[in-house]
This record gives sequence, structure tokens and C-alpha cells, in this order.
Amino acid sequence: MDKRALKDLLYEQVARVGKALASPKRLELLDLLAQGEKAVDALAGEAGIDVKLASAHLKALKDARLVQVRREGQRMIYRLRGDDIAQLGLSLRRVAEDHLDELRLALRDLMAEPERLTLLGRQALLAQARRGEIVVLDVRPAAEFDTAHLPHARSLPLPELAQRLAELPQAAEIVAYCRGPFCLMADEAVALLRARGHRARKLAEGVTEWQAAGLPIQRP
Repeated sequence: MDKRALKDLLYEQVARVGKALASPKRLELLDLLAQGEKAVDALAGEAGIDVKLASAHLKALKDARLVQVRREGQRMIYRLRGDDIAQLGLSLRRVAEDHLDELRLALRDLMAEPERLTLLGRQALLAQARRGEIVVLDVRPAAEFDTAHLPHARSLPLPELAQRLAELPQAAEIVAYCRGPFCLMADEAVALLRARGHRARKLAEGVTEWQAAGLPIQRP
């Protein structure tokens, strides 16, 4: 093979990953899988698409070696091939935030109430959580919490929050987080907590962002 053909082949192989990422739904599926392995039907429900379409997107991701699959009875369970895949999605999002005005405006609309966002730095948040001065609340599904979560966090999935408010101390400030800045579960949790008299704020970051920053996370 001559040098030109070899160079074309190299770029072609890298482009396989780019092509697999060139879909909003595939990016969302990778975001979901960054929280832990999931079955196809669960992924379809979270992404708001039918199982057939989810399977087609997952096949494209699998062909690009970004995800892997195993069978569990009649169910197909998908997971990322490595933590670097989650960091790839995060890097892509950060580049988009830096260069796309449209994305920055959309994020500004999403965070239209800055008083609901925690202003604590990561280390300060860790220190306050360690001392019990704040409650870090993980409102993702329990299976995602069990895969990995922020240090000192307490699991209280959003669908159970209204019925389990008595488990939360009334006096402590609550910092809720979910899957990162594009996730709305923490916003819903903060709105509910505030309506019930709690002091609550949202942490826009999730497990993936903390890993990228070299901060500790907890795994089983």
C-alpha cells in the first residue's frame, strides 16, 4: 500500500467514530450509557424513541466499537467499551459549548434561574458534604447510583422523591444532581424540594464531569 492510500485509510478509520457520533440520539444514548449499562428497552424509553430505532442507533455505535452488548435472557444489555468513550462525548460537548452560540443560548435558557444553581466549587462541596453541612442528593435511577456516584451522595430517585421527603433533614441545604448539564431531573427535584420548604440547589455536573476533572467518585 502506498503512503497516500495508507494515509487515507488512517483518516477513514477515525472517521468511523465521527460518523457514529453524527446523530443527536446516538449522543444521548452514549450519555445514558455513561451512567451504566442498560437494556435496549430502557434506553429507548429514556431517549424517547421506539425500540427498533434505538436498536439501529446502537448497532451503529457498536459497529464503530463505541459500545458492546451482552445477552441476558431475552434482553440485550449495552454498555460503553470504556470510560474514554464517556470522556469523548464530554469533550465533544465542551467544544460545541465553546464555539456554538446556539448551544450557549440553549444552556442559558435551561439555567434561566441561576439562584437555583449551587455556587460551591467542587472541593468546597466535597468538604461541606463530608462535614454533613449539605446533603448531596443523586436523583438518577438507583441502578445508575449503584454503578457510580459522587462522594457522600445519597440516592433518592426522582420518581420516589415526593413520597420520601421525610428522609431528608429539613434544616440542611440540599444539592441535587443527575446526569450532567443536559439532564432535567435535578431541576425537577429542586423545584419540588423548594415547594415543600427545603433549601435546595442544583449541581449542573454529574459523574462524567467529575471523572474528567480527576475528582473522586464512588463505585461499588
